[in-house]
Parts: sequence; structure tokens; C-alpha cells
Amino acid sequence: MTSMFRFGLFVFMVSVLAGVAPVGAAPQDGSSGPAELEPVAGPEPVAEGPGEGGSESALAAAAASGEQEVDIEELERRIDLLAEEVERLRSGEAEVDLTDDQTRARGLAPSAAAAYRGGTGVSIAGYGEMLYENYASARTSQFDYLRAILYAGYRFNDRFLFNSELEVEHAKEIFVEFAYVDYLATESFGLRAGMLLIPMGLVNEFHEPTVFMGAERPVTEQSIIPSSWRENGGGVYYAGDTVAVRAFVVNGLDGAGFSSSGVRGGRQKGGKAKASDMAFTGRIDVTPTPGVFFGASVYTGGSGQGEIVVDDIAYGIRTSIFDVHAQAQVRGFDIRGLFAQANLADTDRLNQFLGLTGSSGVGSTMRGGYVQFGYDVLSQVDAAGVGLSPYIRYEKVDTQAAVLAGFTRSPSKNNSYTTFGLELKPIPNIVVKVDHMWVNNAVDSGVNQFNVNVGYAF
Repeated sequence: MTSMFRFGLFVFMVSVLAGVAPVGAAPQDGSSGPAELEPVAGPEPVAEGPGEGGSESALAAAAASGEQEVDIEELERRIDLLAEEVERLRSGEAEVDLTDDQTRARGLAPSAAAAYRGGTGVSIAGYGEMLYENYASARTSQFDYLRAILYAGYRFNDRFLFNSELEVEHAKEIFVEFAYVDYLATESFGLRAGMLLIPMGLVNEFHEPTVFMGAERPVTEQSIIPSSWRENGGGVYYAGDTVAVRAFVVNGLDGAGFSSSGVRGGRQKGGKAKASDMAFTGRIDVTPTPGVFFGASVYTGGSGQGEIVVDDIAYGIRTSIFDVHAQAQVRGFDIRGLFAQANLADTDRLNQFLGLTGSSGVGSTMRGGYVQFGYDVLSQVDAAGVGLSPYIRYEKVDTQAAVLAGFTRSPSKNNSYTTFGLELKPIPNIVVKVDHMWVNNAVDSGVNQFNVNVGYAF
């Protein structure tokens, strides 16, 4: 239905509700020419006289007058509503109702998509979470207001919009998590430039606490895919009904921040980022049916930034990361799985530059993966929107899966993690997650911990 047709339809409805035939309508008596407007008849005069008949007539007239006033007020209310709808249609500010699958295809968690749902103007959304960690060791327990987030967006027109995530971490550190401009060339294709979330894994783009299970993000998606991971750059995205693609060119990582624990320290976070080495990152997802998708992601680029120099030779420290992932949320079940691997070149020179030796060196191969299973036990009953999901996750991470000759692998970098917990959602926008994580390795250096997370999104 075109906008002009819809506009005409609403004008016709206003005319009908007002009790007036549209201009140019044929008269009801069959004659030609425009219909004449007849004045609305008022209440008939009440005959005055003695007796009960006069009183009854007066009461009936008063009642009719009161009903007429009520009808006029209701008519005015309806006309106001229709006028607002007509104005919205004329301005082209149609609301856009995106499903979770459609927001994910654009690389956005549900609340982060607020700017894509409304008409022109400002959009505000956000999320937050606090985390309590109790360790089975001498390490001091910690209670942290982990994140307080504000999404701020502005839609200029039906083609251009700005979207951003402003983050306060640990109640004191302020960051820009992402900030970019989108050009919406079509309903499903667009151009994006600014500070971008790297389109990898199941958490990095979709890190609102109401979206992922677990009090903490999976270790694989902290050490191998260093969530939250954002860099400066630009590229394209395609958000089809069954296939979604995102491809960006961004500044590369800074290899001087790598360690035996992973590549997390190499994130540049958009602030005066070194860009002598750039990188490419891309992702493809297939959604065969609502709630189910699978796909793969890749990142590759130099991490030397012209600064990893040994014997007057600068080394690029090419860093390539890939992952395969899948997720199914059907009939109360929530099943997720991911495998990720990072391969680094010239790690012997990198370790020499960093002064790392033996088992403390940066690995040439790092890998990790996990499977997770959850089930909402209230999903098949009328629970008034309440969700209660026990979940279990098994994860294996080795940040020194391979090292070059002259270095040794540390057993403490090869860990397995088993997490069992319970997630309560009294409403879809609020979550309480309680879990226990057991950490195991060959030298028994893992520290178990108990976690409680309270999160929200709006």
C-alpha cells in the first residue's frame, strides 16, 4: 500500500468520523453535483408546562445533550489521533519493527538498534551490569559495577543515521565503545564508517548482559577474540533475510601489547590508534529459520605498526584470527558453540623485542572453543514473561597451542573451564545470573570462582 493511498484513506476516515461526506461525493438522492452539507440538528425545544410530562421531557433532553457532548469529545479524540497518523505518513517517519534476527544481521544487539527503529531524530537506549566474584583462593573477592552504558543515536533522514555506545567501566573509566555513521542505501545494504565493533564471535557485537548467558563472557571471547574489541575504519554490510555479511577495513592491532595470555593487550580502542598496519575483518552468517544461525568470521592484518624493530629490521607481525560459530534459540532451548584460532607470524622476533623468553613467550598459535547449553524451564507454560534457565558451558583455551623453537609451552596457559549456573529474567529486560566456574590445568594452578551478575537493557 503506497503512502499516497494510505494518506487518502485516512482523509476519508476523518471525513466519515466527522459526519461530513468528502468533497465531490455524489448526493444520496441520486442527483448529480456535489452534496450539500446539512447543519447538524440540535436538540428539539422542550415544551414547558405543568405536570410530570414536562419534567420527563426536560430530563430526556438533558440526557440527550449530555450524550452528545460525550460523543463530540470522543470524536475530537479520534480526529486528533488520525491527524497525528496522517502527519507521520506525510513526513515519511514510519516506525521500523526489527526482529532480533534482523538486528543481529546488522551487527547490533537489541537495545543497540534503537536508532534503526524510530523515525528521524534522537534515540536513547542503554544497558548495565554489576558483577560479584568470589575466588577459591587467597585472592580478595570483588564487587564491581562493571558497566553503565548509554546508546545515543540520531537519524537524520531515511538514508543517514549516527549510532554510538558510551561506556563507563568500573564506575570510573569512560570509553567510546563504538561511534559510526551509516548510509542506508537500501533496506538490506549499507555503508558504515567510524569506530566499529569487530564482527567476530557470539559476544563481541552482542554483549548486552540480557543477550549472552553466563555471569562473565566466555574466556575464548576475551583472550582469542578480545571482546569488547573495536577499531577505527569503514566498510559495508548486507542484512538479508537468510544471509548477513559485514566486511570492514580497520587499523591493525598493536603487537607490542601481546602476551603469553593472548592478544587482548593489542587492542587500540580507537584512541590515536597506530595505523601503519591496517587489517581486514569480515563475517558471514546464515539464518535458515528464525532463532537459528551459523557462520564464520575472519580478521587478518599486520600488528607491528612499524615499531617492532629488531636488528634494524621492522617486522609486520601478521596476525590472523578466524572463528566458526553457531547458535539456536528454539522452544526454550539456548544452544551455542564457537571455535576460534589465532596465528601470529614472526613471534620469535616479537618475543625478542618484548624481552620474553622460555615459557613466558607469545605463542605462534592460540586457540579456544566452547559449547553451551541452556533451557528455559518456564518457556512452555504461562509464566507472564518470566524466564528461568539453568545453563552449563564447557570451554577449552590454550594461548600457547604452538610456540617457535627456543620457547616452551606453559601448562598454566592450557585451561579447561566448566561453568554451571542459573539465569532469572523477571522481565525480558532484566537478568540475574548466578554461576560457579571450575578451572583446571595440568599444574593445578586454576582458581575456581563463584559469580553473581545483575544486568539490564532498555
